[in-house]
Amino acid sequence: MDKRPLATDPILKAMELEEIETKISALDKWRAIFSSRGLEVVNPGYQTNQDHHKADEESDERAETSRSKKHGIFPGSIFYSIPGELIIASDLGGQPISIEMATALKKILFGNTFQTFNYEWKKSFFKFREAFSELAYAIEAEKGGTRAIQLVVQAHIIKYLLFTKNKHEYTSVKSLSELSQRQQERALAASMADILWTAGEMKRASVCLITSDSYFTESPDYKTDNFTERLQLFEFVEKGKLEKFLCAHIHCFKDEGSHGVILFLYSLLFSRTIARIQQDLDHTTSHLLHFGLGNYTVRQAVLNLMLSGRASPHVFNGDQAVDDQNVEQKYHGVLGRSDVGYLHWSREQMEQNKLPQVGSMLKTPKYPIWLCHINGTYSVLFGTNMSLLSDWKMEHMFDLYFYNGQFSQKQTARLTVDTHSHHWEGSYKIEESDHEKKLPSLEMIIRTKWEGAAINWHGTVPFF
Repeated sequence: MDKRPLATDPILKAMELEEIETKISALDKWRAIFSSRGLEVVNPGYQTNQDHHKADEESDERAETSRSKKHGIFPGSIFYSIPGELIIASDLGGQPISIEMATALKKILFGNTFQTFNYEWKKSFFKFREAFSELAYAIEAEKGGTRAIQLVVQAHIIKYLLFTKNKHEYTSVKSLSELSQRQQERALAASMADILWTAGEMKRASVCLITSDSYFTESPDYKTDNFTERLQLFEFVEKGKLEKFLCAHIHCFKDEGSHGVILFLYSLLFSRTIARIQQDLDHTTSHLLHFGLGNYTVRQAVLNLMLSGRASPHVFNGDQAVDDQNVEQKYHGVLGRSDVGYLHWSREQMEQNKLPQVGSMLKTPKYPIWLCHINGTYSVLFGTNMSLLSDWKMEHMFDLYFYNGQFSQKQTARLTVDTHSHHWEGSYKIEESDHEKKLPSLEMIIRTKWEGAAINWHGTVPFF
């Protein structure tokens, strides 16, 4: 509410009163709309006396203010409720979450039981681009802390559509634009099932869904969020049944208001189990989320869990023992080839000689698809030829395709990689300048896999 004193001039005063009444009317209007859809306007109740939560509060307040201005709702009230159609019946047969399970979940995520997900995480879900469009296969993943999770799922969607949906048939990039909404949903369900099943060591998986009932209340040692305490867990020991269940409840992950990314992350952690995740980690990583610049981002362990099924904190091959001041410390890396790979490039880290050395387990995955971490943001690079990773002759010249997750990208970028042409290196030697500052970072990340390659963008203005 605007707290400025009313004008003393009668006409101005009347105008300001009319403006306030208009705002109140708009608020009532939106409350009525939310109510008709089974929603409500509630106070987020984000209160804490701990100093390290202050940044959380400021971030949520900025999000509240932005949304309030957009809808004519006063700051301090915000729509946080989940639409009724996305809440499952409490008697569906799942295991209600206990306060002990929720406590372990929050500790492995945040490092304590008092932090909660901010507004950006709560509003994030798996939203496809328009069906039967150039990017029908693609999920929107704008900048933010959930982007990494969304784009690992995106990479698995590409794997499903190109290689595993029709196992022995060649599928072209063109087919990725020929998807109906139902086919999009099937691809999302299959991809999530694949990730969860791998996390459960190909033996089991868990799916978390939200109910209308709360199974425990807040305590001095646990801060509720009106979400986690309403979870039910559904256990599966057959991958086929897991996929069918996800397909039947896919709206709980892909519809607006579903908190779909958080639900999937919870499902991932319970599929692996908290105990196994603690064993996967090492002394360099105590919990899975990092808070900085007003938002939560996932640590490498979460990405490795989604890619390889193990929450190892590092990207090199295997585990390494290093002596640190006469104390042997063990660092956990990636133990086997993953279906989807990982590439990393950062100009800043390169200049500081701190660029992580990604091992061959991630650089050479089973399928020609890579999650790319470029200058702190995520994207997906992929090819259509399975032989690219098994036949060195295929690596002479080949096409790769690139999607960065942002709505501003209207079509999949095509790049031709030539590993036998080194004209860019010649140009570097002649100019005697830093070629890494002249070339797009996307090209540099490709060269971490194919050193010295030349890249043709086919008329697309280079980005990244």
